[in-house]
Amino acid sequence: MKRIFSGIQPSGNIHIGNYLGAIKQWVDLADQFEESIYCIVDLHAVTVPQNPADLKRKTLEVAALYMACGVNPEKSAIFVQSMRPEHTELAWILNCQSKMGELYRMTQFKDKSSRSNSDNAGVGLFDYPVLMAADILLYNTTHVPVGDDQKQHVELTRDLAQRFNSKFGETFTIPEPVIKQETARIMGLDDPTKKMSKSADSPLNYIAMTDDADTIRNKFKKAVTDSGNEIKAGADKPAVTNLLSIYSEVSGKTMVELEMQFAGKGYGQFKSESAEVVIEYLRPIQERYFELIQDEESLRKILTDGSERIKPIAQKTLSDVKAKIGLGI
Repeated sequence: MKRIFSGIQPSGNIHIGNYLGAIKQWVDLADQFEESIYCIVDLHAVTVPQNPADLKRKTLEVAALYMACGVNPEKSAIFVQSMRPEHTELAWILNCQSKMGELYRMTQFKDKSSRSNSDNAGVGLFDYPVLMAADILLYNTTHVPVGDDQKQHVELTRDLAQRFNSKFGETFTIPEPVIKQETARIMGLDDPTKKMSKSADSPLNYIAMTDDADTIRNKFKKAVTDSGNEIKAGADKPAVTNLLSIYSEVSGKTMVELEMQFAGKGYGQFKSESAEVVIEYLRPIQERYFELIQDEESLRKILTDGSERIKPIAQKTLSDVKAKIGLGI
C-alpha cells in the first residue's frame, strides 16, 4: 500500500511557508495515495519550552488549519501525536539502534543548539530525529512530503529502518522523501538567506496563515529586496526570487510569466501586487479556519476518530518490532 505521512508542530505561527512547503502538498498528494496520515506533532513541540495552555490551544488551531487548507478528515486521518503511545515506545527501541555520531551530524540540532551553549540543549532536541523516524516507520509509510531542511531526517529514518531490517528481518517499509523543489525552502521576508520560521524573532519574517489584510500588506511593503531594480529570478537575487516563488505558487503563474508581467516595473508595485494576490488566496482559507475553530468539540472528535483509525496500524507495527527483538514474555 502506498501510504503518505507528515506532520507539523503546534507551536509558533503556522505561516505561508509551512502551507506551500507542506500542507498544500498534502492536499495535492492525497488523491495519489491509497492512504494519507497527517499528524500534529506535539511531542516534537515540547523539545523546547512550551506554555501548557498555549500548546493545547495551538494543537486545535493546527487541526483547524489543516482542514481549512483542504485536508479532508474523511479521506485522510488527522490525529495528535501524543494520543498514540506507540510513537514514544518505538522511539525508545530505535534509540537503541541509533548512534551518537549520526545524531551529532544532524544540521537542525547544530543550528538550534548553536543559539546557546550546546551543552545546555535538551536531550529531546538532540533526539528529535529518532522520534521523527518512529513517527514515519510506525505506519509503514512509503512517502514523506518534507521541506528541504527535513530531508536529512528522512535519510536517518531510512538508515535506521534498513539497519533494523538487516539485524532482525524485514519489518519496516523504507520511506521515500517527497520534496517539491519550488517550495522546498520558502525564505524569510526580512532575510532571504534564512528559511521562513514560525519561531522567528521578528514577525516581519513570515506571513502567518491568519494574518489580516493590512498586516500582510505591511509585511510585503517592508520585505527586503535586492540591489538593482529588475524583477527577475536568479542566484544573485535571492530576495526577489523568494517573492516570485510565493507569487507563483498562489497565482498559478510560472516564474517566467511573472518576470514578463513585471518587466519594467519597480519593486514597490511588485511587492504591492504580491500582497494583494496572497490576501485573496488566503481569504477563503481564513474564513473556513475561523468557522472551524469556533467548534472545539467537533475538532476534538475528528482528532480522536483519526487516532482510533490509525491505531491498528501502529499497534501491529510495534507488536512486530517487540517480537523481533525479544521484548515481552
